[in-house]
Amino acid sequence: MEEQEITFPFKKLLANTNISFQQGLVTEIDIKKQIIQLEGKSNLYYDKLVLATGVSSSFGSCDGAQENAIPFRTVNDAYLIKKTLLSLEKRQTEKIRIAIVGGGSSGVEIACKLSDLLQKKARIRLIEKNKNILKSYSYFIQNVANKELKSRHIFVDLETKVTQVSSNSLSLLNKNRNKTIPTDLVIWTIGTKPLEIINKLPLLKNSRGSLIINSKLQIINHPEIFAIGDIAEYQENLENKLCPTAQTAFQQADYCAWNIWASIVNNSLLSFSYQPLGEMIVLGNKNAAVSSLGIQIEGQLAYIARRLIYLHRLPTQKKQLIIGTNFILKSLLRIFSH
Repeated sequence: MEEQEITFPFKKLLANTNISFQQGLVTEIDIKKQIIQLEGKSNLYYDKLVLATGVSSSFGSCDGAQENAIPFRTVNDAYLIKKTLLSLEKRQTEKIRIAIVGGGSSGVEIACKLSDLLQKKARIRLIEKNKNILKSYSYFIQNVANKELKSRHIFVDLETKVTQVSSNSLSLLNKNRNKTIPTDLVIWTIGTKPLEIINKLPLLKNSRGSLIINSKLQIINHPEIFAIGDIAEYQENLENKLCPTAQTAFQQADYCAWNIWASIVNNSLLSFSYQPLGEMIVLGNKNAAVSSLGIQIEGQLAYIARRLIYLHRLPTQKKQLIIGTNFILKSLLRIFSH
């Protein structure tokens, strides 16, 4: 995928709207005076505030991970992985030894993608601390993913923890047994932490540093502040848990917008109600698995369905048209090239 398919400049997206976009680094938020300080710019004053910063990668307490592993969260991370792989391809005659830490969706997806990209040039290993990969996914998705990993000869270490990462090796712990494996590239897909600006806020948080919100998506004791996405979690006495997925954030945005409007005009605020729409995972260049609304498909048809759903979610019709046309042309080119 090209960068323009996953990142969008706010200035272009918000052109011809009544939204004022300001780009800047938030250095402090004064919740008493309701002021946001931007580095090198004038302060912003707010009546209502939405915190939707997302989270950053965390290496936990694993020795050497921060220095020797590459996280997989941002566009810059993807470029660094690409740059590292190109360098390894140029200087190595033997197979590139790649270890991917985390058997969640990110770990499984990048493992399959790298296998398709590098073919026989790489030896890929996926490390997961739980008994199964994709632990929050359905059996159907897990089964298809396992089949695709096996067909690509990707070795999977289950119930295994990473204890140390060096510049050329990885130390693993499996059922009280230690072993060290040689590596050329370690990709880290597990662990998150709030941004420093969130950590500094004198607001109610849980043990993971997430902001505690009520069912209306408002910060506890601060109804003028809303929080959505990965940084927000419900109070413990609320039965429903918020999954840190794009689906959740998309749906929260609608409720949050409504509740801000409702709070201004003294209307009733809505309690957030999550509607699970299904699961999707891409498994290499032409494969995927989709389970949605009682329908389960895999293979190339699922890959196309996933791209179409992704296309539908893109902002603005203009962006959908450009990227949709690009996708069709690429597909036709791939067909005729074979």
